[in-house]
Amino acid sequence: MFDLKGKVAVVTGASSGLGKQIARALARQGASLVILARRYERLEEFKPELIELGAEKVLPIKCDVTSTEEIDSAAEKAEKEFGRVDILINCAGSSKDKGVTEMSDEEWDFTIATDETSVFKMTRAFARLMQKNHYGRIINIASMYGLVGNTEIPTIAYHASKGAVVNFTRAVAAELALDGITCNAICPGYFYTELTTAVLDTDRFQEFAKQTVPMQRYGKEGELDAAVVFLASEEASYVTGAVLPVDGGYTCV
Repeated sequence: MFDLKGKVAVVTGASSGLGKQIARALARQGASLVILARRYERLEEFKPELIELGAEKVLPIKCDVTSTEEIDSAAEKAEKEFGRVDILINCAGSSKDKGVTEMSDEEWDFTIATDETSVFKMTRAFARLMQKNHYGRIINIASMYGLVGNTEIPTIAYHASKGAVVNFTRAVAAELALDGITCNAICPGYFYTELTTAVLDTDRFQEFAKQTVPMQRYGKEGELDAAVVFLASEEASYVTGAVLPVDGGYTCV
């Protein structure tokens, strides 16, 4: 089960953080990979590792996921190289963390463009390729903050954008069901990435996590892998519109 040999997977934000972890997970299952990020040199450095892990082929492409032109170009390159795309992982993101009364228009617009509008643009471009083959697996990396608020970090635009991704997922699942395309969302809890390490390493936040996460710890590298591989697989053919928290229980209390 869950063999991805012969499948072509696109992963955004693949130069660091959760995107990098997810690319490794797909490589271990034998998928060919199209890895996208703004930092092309990091993608090139990452490519040999993915081949060694089991990826059949790896195509790095420089892509800013807020740019329609760069996304459409990436889709063209992927189709030219592989003839199709089977799996899309929308993982790229960033955030300006401010509360609702302090956040500027520019900070709001940046976060919405990076975390929400980019998911729409990527899905639009790559779902068109999937429709040609009547097959696809779209997995949006949202956040547990897309399901609930929080009392520790004022980050209103991030909550809004990830909440939008959750319901965008449901809408796409309904729209594309008859095209043989599934669309699901994963909502990670607290995981270490380049963007979160400074906060997660503070004594204050570690104490907050102990009080709010039933498992009383952050997620470990690799603990998203099973969810991604399952939703990307043939075996998940009847799962669409699902929203799966991987958060140590944060959203269950």
